[in-house]
Amino acid sequence: MINRELIRNKVVQLTYAYYQNGNRNMENAEKELMFSLSKAYDMYNMLLSLIVAITNEARRQNEIETARARREGREDPPQKFCNNKFEIQLEGNKMLQEFVESKKTTWSNEIDVVRKLLSHIEQSEIYKEYMANQEEETYDGDREVWRKIYRTLIMDNTDLDAFFEEKSIYWNDDKDIVDTFVLKTIKRFEPKNGKSQELLPEYKDYEDKEFARKLFRATILNADQYQRYMSETSRNWDFSRLAYMDVVIMQIAIAEMATFPNIPINVTINEYVEIAKAYSTPRSSGYINGMLDAIARYIIDTGKVVKAMRPARNDDAKDSGEDAGNGDDAKEKQ
Repeated sequence: MINRELIRNKVVQLTYAYYQNGNRNMENAEKELMFSLSKAYDMYNMLLSLIVAITNEARRQNEIETARARREGREDPPQKFCNNKFEIQLEGNKMLQEFVESKKTTWSNEIDVVRKLLSHIEQSEIYKEYMANQEEETYDGDREVWRKIYRTLIMDNTDLDAFFEEKSIYWNDDKDIVDTFVLKTIKRFEPKNGKSQELLPEYKDYEDKEFARKLFRATILNADQYQRYMSETSRNWDFSRLAYMDVVIMQIAIAEMATFPNIPINVTINEYVEIAKAYSTPRSSGYINGMLDAIARYIIDTGKVVKAMRPARNDDAKDSGEDAGNGDDAKEKQ
């Protein structure tokens, strides 16, 4: 689940914090980086368990309303939402249950958040159309309604975003990326897999986990060398006026160019230009794009890095070990 987009963002955050900290300790900073990444995986599991918590609250309210209706001689309220086939499978999922038990994490202590989300869902057209449909429920239909609910009402929910930011400093910038993996997980659920349906692993493989460590170490240990590359290629740029975050972003980008031979130069440049748009000044992305292009040509021409400059292809991400599911994730955001 922790893909290279998320890793790069975390390395930028932790590298900036490392230089801002007067008592610099690389070993502690590296531990902080890996802990920060693990917290993103915690968020992934928490968001899946939120679906269960919302449904359990719906069941509790439905039981109260059913008892009241029977006392008053009215028809029982519908239980379609409470009996959603996808949610029942998710609730029994072994991997999710193991996470909840190991982390002692529960939404029962955040019942106000759960109730507010449930109310928001029940007032939505998605919910009303689902409940009004008199056709026999199917697993695919039940899974799809939760995918729609998540994409429409949970992904872009400012109250929920604020909740996660308040709970942990590590979650300030993670939810947008994690949301895409929750949607991917919902889409992959199949009834035949029952309780053994696999959730996404924390890391796709050992190589991705080491990518985080190696990128951070190279950035810090070779800082002087990488900053010389910047100064030596900045004749046409006003290097002295560069925002400090821009220096950090370019330093990490150079570390990636120099340390990972299988990642094409153009992929690296594009990734860090996008990061600059999120973390630095409005003009930074254009500046960093030009600077990194010049630096890349310099380190290739001088033999410091053996790579070729070429246009990025659609399969570059896959060739360089990037998460192959990013295309699906982008579609989920639409």
